[in-house]
Amino acid sequence: MSTWGGHGLRGSTLEDMINRTNEAYRNAGLALIQKIPTPITPVEMNKSRQITLAYFDQKSTVDYIGVIQEVPVCFDAKECATDTFPLQNVHEHQITFMRDFEKQGGVAFFILFYTTQNRMYYMTFEEMDRFWKRMENGGRKSFRFEELEDIIEIGRKGEFLCHYLTGLAADLESRDQEDKK
Repeated sequence: MSTWGGHGLRGSTLEDMINRTNEAYRNAGLALIQKIPTPITPVEMNKSRQITLAYFDQKSTVDYIGVIQEVPVCFDAKECATDTFPLQNVHEHQITFMRDFEKQGGVAFFILFYTTQNRMYYMTFEEMDRFWKRMENGGRKSFRFEELEDIIEIGRKGEFLCHYLTGLAADLESRDQEDKK
């Protein structure tokens, strides 16, 4: 079990940028994306009734889920402070959910924020799954930035602080090309 205030709040800078972007997407009529809250059980509260200690109730699926221009999407946001991304930051239940989501015709992806580079990337589920399967087969439990093949840099565009629709558009175009082969 993780405790509130521990590792569960890593990535809050990226999540704040995504939350603001999602609100801007909604206001522009481009997408409807919801942040999935992680269920918690409060253990201690202060006199102001603020939670000071809590435990996560259950495993969450992904950080975000919704619809973009009639395309069902789910994604997770991850921050990385080095050029090596530890796969322990992704959980098996998330991979399973995303794999099943894609089997149902949805698009699953990751938004990676490499903090030392101050750069954000759209990573397809297929790319993450490639590294996950490598780990399951006894390979590395991480991947290096240089190993990434299908990653799309995303950035800020006006009020969209994390303009991931550009990554989704490139991903969908690539999928269409694969389907035509």
